[in-house]
Amino acid sequence: MNQAAIGAFIAAKRHERNLTQEQLAEKLGVSNKTISKWENGRCMPDYSVVQPLCLELGITIAELMDGEEKEHGNIRVFDEQQALDLLERIQRLEQQRQLLYGLMLVVAGIAMMALTGLPHESSPINDFLSGVTTGVASAATIVGVYAVARTFHKQ
Repeated sequence: MNQAAIGAFIAAKRHERNLTQEQLAEKLGVSNKTISKWENGRCMPDYSVVQPLCLELGITIAELMDGEEKEHGNIRVFDEQQALDLLERIQRLEQQRQLLYGLMLVVAGIAMMALTGLPHESSPINDFLSGVTTGVASAATIVGVYAVARTFHKQ
């Protein structure tokens, strides 16, 4: 799946249907910025809107995934439902990966904070390094919490 090719295909099919991004977005229940992201290849449509998108553009799911219209006589080795299931699994795995990264950052941040709290010889360099470590630990924890919250918000 080439996101850029899929995005260009979505844009071409939308133009063939004389639809603006706003009109297509309204029909699919998404924002026009989402349509723009798809067309620019920055992200893929969510599996829940793939079928309605294909219906609006008059294409099959296989054509959408290929980023081009099927050639006559070309045989597909998968059906539409398999493609939707695969998309759903990919998006679920992406969410799990983001959740794992977030949790790892939170754990690393807490561990770093715990290490900076250990007694050490007081000197300007040690105090400076302790402060830097505390700052990095705090930032890692905040970013981790944000990543975890964002993952749960998407579900």
